[in-house]
Amino acid sequence: MKAETLNVKNPWYALYTRSRHEKRVAETLEQRGFDTYLPLMPRVSEWHDRKKTVLWPLFPGYVFVRFRPEDASKVLSIPGSVQVIGVAGKPAPIPDDEMENVRLFTACLAETGVVPRPTPSIELGEQVLVQAGPFAGVRGVVLEHRGVDRVLIQIGLSAIGQALKIELDAESLEASAVGDRGTVS
Repeated sequence: MKAETLNVKNPWYALYTRSRHEKRVAETLEQRGFDTYLPLMPRVSEWHDRKKTVLWPLFPGYVFVRFRPEDASKVLSIPGSVQVIGVAGKPAPIPDDEMENVRLFTACLAETGVVPRPTPSIELGEQVLVQAGPFAGVRGVVLEHRGVDRVLIQIGLSAIGQALKIELDAESLEASAVGDRGTVS
């Protein structure tokens, strides 16, 4: 991390990067005077001839960066940057308390050696899209969380007032665009 030269009060934003470009993007942003945060965790990578502990991003594909909204184009000009995560075409700031919580969590991980499994943050009633497995491409609505790794979703056919339910791994789901109701047209 590097102290930002623009303004310490600027909000945090999540910057989506090209696959495996997180470290390079964070480094370049810091060189250009932006305050960045890239939470890393050690992970053993195995090749055919050796094993090595490598620092991997806690949130693959994302770098957190402080900037003024009008500087979004400067941030996106960094090679490897894809988009600033936002709502309705505008960057969505991340509350400082959420960023502090991630920092604390990352520090606890480093102390304990616990390896978390990233899963999407999916809320009850949220529309989801199945990304992997035999149901890939199916849309549904989250009805219930079942344990740590499983989610019950409903796939409906509104024209006849019927729905089907299925339990899937949370890792295979992704939040779907607003307006997708898990119905078949």
